[in-house]
Amino acid sequence: MIRRHREPFTVWAPNAEHVELVLGDSSAEMTRGTDGWWVPASDVVASDSDYGYRIDGAGPFPDPRSRRQPNGVHELSRTFDPTEYRWNDSAWSGRQLGGGVIYEMHIGTFTPEGTFDSAIAKLDHLVDLGIDFVEVLPVNAFNGTHNWGYDGVLWYAVSESYGGPAGYQRFVDACHAAGLGVIQDVVYNHLGPSGNYLPNFGPYLTDGPGNTWGSSINLDGEHSDTVREYILENVLMWLDDYHVDGLRLDAVHALVDSRATHLLEEMATRVAALSAAVRRPLSLIAESDLNDPTLITPREANGYGLDGQWSDDFHHAVHVALTRETTGYYADFEPLSALAKVLTRGFFHDGTFSSFRGRTHGRAIDTQRMPSWRLVVANQNHDQIGNRATGDRLGATLDPGQLAIAATLTLASGFTPMLFMGEEWGAKTPWQFFTSHPEPELGKATAEGRIAEFERMGWDPNVVPDPQELSTFENSKLDWNELESVDSARLLDWYKELTALRRARPDLVDPRFGATGVEVDEDERWLVLRRGSVAVVINFDEEEHTIPARVGGELLSFASDGDAVRGRHDSAITLAPHAVLIAEFLA
Repeated sequence: MIRRHREPFTVWAPNAEHVELVLGDSSAEMTRGTDGWWVPASDVVASDSDYGYRIDGAGPFPDPRSRRQPNGVHELSRTFDPTEYRWNDSAWSGRQLGGGVIYEMHIGTFTPEGTFDSAIAKLDHLVDLGIDFVEVLPVNAFNGTHNWGYDGVLWYAVSESYGGPAGYQRFVDACHAAGLGVIQDVVYNHLGPSGNYLPNFGPYLTDGPGNTWGSSINLDGEHSDTVREYILENVLMWLDDYHVDGLRLDAVHALVDSRATHLLEEMATRVAALSAAVRRPLSLIAESDLNDPTLITPREANGYGLDGQWSDDFHHAVHVALTRETTGYYADFEPLSALAKVLTRGFFHDGTFSSFRGRTHGRAIDTQRMPSWRLVVANQNHDQIGNRATGDRLGATLDPGQLAIAATLTLASGFTPMLFMGEEWGAKTPWQFFTSHPEPELGKATAEGRIAEFERMGWDPNVVPDPQELSTFENSKLDWNELESVDSARLLDWYKELTALRRARPDLVDPRFGATGVEVDEDERWLVLRRGSVAVVINFDEEEHTIPARVGGELLSFASDGDAVRGRHDSAITLAPHAVLIAEFLA
C-alpha cells in the first residue's frame, strides 16, 4: 500500500551522489536511505519554512512534492500542513456521478478577481442552476501568473495566484456546504515547458516514445514503480487531504504504459479503496481520444474500472447540427443521422472510418450492459471553445433558440451533462488560449505552434490572438453583467427549467441506452428524441416545419421568437424555426 504521509524533508533521488537540504539560509546534509530515498542526516524541525534540495551541487530545486510555491515554480518550496484546516463538511455524504450535472470552470476567469474566494461568492448561482458537481480546471503550480493550467510542473502544489492550498480548502469546504461536489482536473501525461526540475531528481521522464507535449512520463521503465507512486499519491492527496469528490484525468491516451496492469486500473483500485474508507463516492473521469469503452468497463469485466469518460463525438454532432460547420474533425458529423447515432449508441466512431484521422477509429459500446451516464457530454467545453482560432463560443454566433436546443440535447440525453461556465446565459465573451511564460522564446514558440494547429482545421491563422498578450487572458473572463440582458435571463431560466425537469422526471436520467429512441429528417432538419415517456421535438431549420410526433401535454418549450408550437395535429406538431418542445410522449 502506498505510504502517502512520508517523513518531512525526504526526497527520492536514486542516481544522486550527494543531496543537501536547503532550509531558509541554512543547509543540512542528507543520507541515502532505501530505494533511492534520501533523509536528513540529523533531526530537522521547521514550520512554515522555505526549503529545497541541492542535487550533486546543482540547485537548490523545489521539492517534487511541494505543497506551496509562494514565489513561483523556480524558487524554494514552503511547508504546508493540510491537516491544520478545520473542515466543516463532516455531514457531506458525496454525490454519485449518475444523474448528476457538472459545471466546468476555470478559477482565473470565472470571476473578475480570479480566486477561490471570489468563486465561493458565486456558488449560489450554481445551486440555483441545478448543478451537482463543480469541475475545476487544473490548479497545480505553473510558471507565470495565468494560463489554462495544463502547463503545471509541481503537481502537489496549488497555484498561489488562485489563493494557494488554504484557499483551495476553503473553496472545497464551501462547495460541500452548498451541496456541490468538486471534481478536480489533473494532468499526469506531461509536464509544462518551464519549471520542470523532476529530471534533476530522478528518471521521472522516459527517453521512449513521447507525446504531443514532449517527453512521456516513465510509467513502465526502470524506476517506474516510484514514478507511478508519485502519481498515485497525488491522486489520493486531492481526494483525501482536500476532500475532493472526483478527478478528471487529462488526455489519458497519452499515458504510455505497457505494463500488465495499466496505471489507470491501478488508480481505480486505489480510489475504490479510499472511497470505502471515507464512505462516500469518489469518481474518476477520463478524457480520452480513443473511443474505447475499456476505460469505463468495470474491472470485474476486464476493464480499467473508471467511472466515466468524455465523449467528443457528442460535442461534434451537436455542434455540426447547429452551426453546419464541417471543417477538420467535424466533417464526418454532417448528417443529422450522426447525432442520432451518438444519442443512441454513445460513440459515432465505434469502429468506423474517420476522415480526419485517415483510418478506422473507435470501438462499439455494449449498449445492453453499459449505463449511458458513464459518458460525460457537453455542447461546449474549455477545449472545444479554446482550441478554436478566436475562442468563440456558441453564444457569439447562434440565436437563443439554437442555444436552447444545444442545452436540451445536453441535459435531456441519457448521458452525464457538463456545462461550461457562462453557457447557461449564452455568454458572448470568448474563451481563448492564454499563457504568461516569462521566457520570450517560449511564448513565441507557443504562439507559432497554435497557428500551425489551426491551419489543419482550415481556420485563418491571421485572426488567432497572441496567447502571451494580457488582453487574451482578460478577454476570456466571464462578464456577469451579461445576465442583465433579456435574452441571457431567458436562456438562464431555460437551463434552470431543464435541470429541474431532469430531477422531476426519472425517464430523463434513465441510464439504459434502450430507453432512448431518435428519428430525424435530413431535408427538413428536425429530430424527435424519445426518453421513455418524454418526447423532445427539435426544429434545427430556419423554416417552420410540421413534424410527425405523437405528443400530449407540454412540459417545456422554447423558440427564438414567439411561441415554439405553431400548430397541433393528430399525429404531428408544427414547430417554429430554431425551436424545441418537450412534451408527454403518446405511444
